Amino acid sequence: APKKLVNSVSGCADDAVAGLVSCNPGLRLLQGHRVILRDDLRAVRGRVALLSGGGSGHEPAHAGYIGKGMLTGVVAGAVFTSPPVGSVLAAIRVLAQAGAVGILLIVKNYTGDRLNFGMALERARSEGADVRMVVVGDDCAFAAPGKAGRRGICGTVLIHKVAGALAEAGAGLDEIVEKVTAASKAMGTLGLSLSPCSIPGSKPSFRLAEDEMELGLGIHGEAGVRRMKVLPADEAVETMLKHMTDPSNASHISLTPGCSVVLMVNNLGGLSCLELGIVAGAAVSRLGEWGVSWDPIPWLWTSWNDLPWLPDPAESRGIRVARALVGSFMTALEMAGVSLTLLVVDEELLRLIDAKTTAVAWPNIPAGPASTRREEVPAPMDVPGKPTDETGAGPGAAQVEQILLRVCSTLLDIQDKLNQLDRAAGDGDCGHTHARAAHAIREWMRSRPPPAAPSQLLSCLADLLLEKMGGSSGVLYGLFLTAAARSLRGRSDPAAWADAVDSGIDAMQRSVPGAGGSQSPQESQSQFPRIQHRYGGAAPGDRTMLDSLCAAAKALHSLRAPGADPLQVLEAAVQSAEAAAEATRHMEAGAGRASYIRSSRLEHPDPGAVAVAAVLGAVLG
Repeated sequence: APKKLVNSVSGCADDAVAGLVSCNPGLRLLQGHRVILRDDLRAVRGRVALLSGGGSGHEPAHAGYIGKGMLTGVVAGAVFTSPPVGSVLAAIRVLAQAGAVGILLIVKNYTGDRLNFGMALERARSEGADVRMVVVGDDCAFAAPGKAGRRGICGTVLIHKVAGALAEAGAGLDEIVEKVTAASKAMGTLGLSLSPCSIPGSKPSFRLAEDEMELGLGIHGEAGVRRMKVLPADEAVETMLKHMTDPSNASHISLTPGCSVVLMVNNLGGLSCLELGIVAGAAVSRLGEWGVSWDPIPWLWTSWNDLPWLPDPAESRGIRVARALVGSFMTALEMAGVSLTLLVVDEELLRLIDAKTTAVAWPNIPAGPASTRREEVPAPMDVPGKPTDETGAGPGAAQVEQILLRVCSTLLDIQDKLNQLDRAAGDGDCGHTHARAAHAIREWMRSRPPPAAPSQLLSCLADLLLEKMGGSSGVLYGLFLTAAARSLRGRSDPAAWADAVDSGIDAMQRSVPGAGGSQSPQESQSQFPRIQHRYGGAAPGDRTMLDSLCAAAKALHSLRAPGADPLQVLEAAVQSAEAAAEATRHMEAGAGRASYIRSSRLEHPDPGAVAVAAVLGAVLG
């Protein structure tokens, strides 16, 4: 069975509930039952109380939605198991005895939930309690839902919110039932999964191939309607929305161009927040285009799009995403997947969604629509006083361009190798980072010839890598090139290049302003002394790109000798850098992510050192 961070399989649901209550002073446990209640039950007197629940494993549902303006209490079952009748009945009795004028049970459409909550409802009614039940079925997966009907999934959370806002405003039981029933009919949800989930102590409920995703599966791992090859996020969202709104699908949701919806983008448990944000953006974008077939006179729109009286067709004919909720609302343990929920709203329903609540799992969303057409903050103006770049021309510029193209090709050729080396000691992206630099340099050269002047060339490359390369490598190369460019101003003799490389290395090791630090006598006499509180945090011998750079720099010092052959010196520098990169295989990392890895696990050369040696080799040709 997959690994789980639990104390015991049998006690995991109880432990999860106890942890939630211990961290939230507004919640209380009902003695002898897995029931969570608001701690201010006195506030229920004279109002309708709301009770929901179901199996555990869907956290933060349902107990995360207890609070003023949402649920009064929740009954939790074992993982993916309906709660027992006795616990549901005990919760109803507590709310009735607290003075609730009516109790509404909000239940997801699963046989076990309907049976257990329904039986408790009947027994409570026989005791004189005024209890009603709303069964939520919002699943849009099946074209013909069959006898069981539509499954209740993440849209149930929106029903909690609407019912809670009504109850808090003093609405009666009949009114609440009527309005949440109407809201349920205007709502649909569809899930998409990249991986299965597993109950603690059990194997995964199903398997998906590495290149497969499943559409329309349930929140317990129940089968969906289709397996398909993994799609890009935009296409996956398009597929989901088309399925949800297909009129031939008996469980579809009807959307008309120009209508308003609340969009809920729900993490099924194991999806990264990065992926969730991509899906959310794709959903907002696609809905904004809904029903927009085209503009009959595109030239008119192109020419007059600034006129205030001419509406943007995407805004006027698409779906208006009045609110977008993005996060984990109803999960399926660790399932890597997402569900989309759409609730068609009018102004009244939107006010209920916006109403205040103290429930800890309800997001603090701004009261405004989602849009892909936000006005951007203007970019800052260039800082005055920077030397103007001169476009290169002539043989020198052509040679520079040829060298840079060789460097780019080399970095792209070794991308996979660098990633593989980096996986052993870092996050496996060193090759991707250097490839970004190569693509950025190529694009830059397509837009304009590079400057022939060495100082301007290195300064431009520094700005480019600082902006486009990313990661610590981008900053370190930027520091190196900026300092080297400054050293080369007004100089072009061979010795100037040796001084420039030394200046670049010194900048990479420079102390952070205001930071103290002392050196040992040995370090202070070293050619490249260890400096405390450096920007990069590394020194020669720490198993980083500096090892290759410093080895090359020592070889380049020969350029200061009269009559030195620059090509022979550069060839020696490349050989020194390659040997230093290979030597990092036997070093213990003293900086960077690799410094957190035991040296016994570092069996390969440092990828940053290998990249530096490769760049120098490409310069040599």
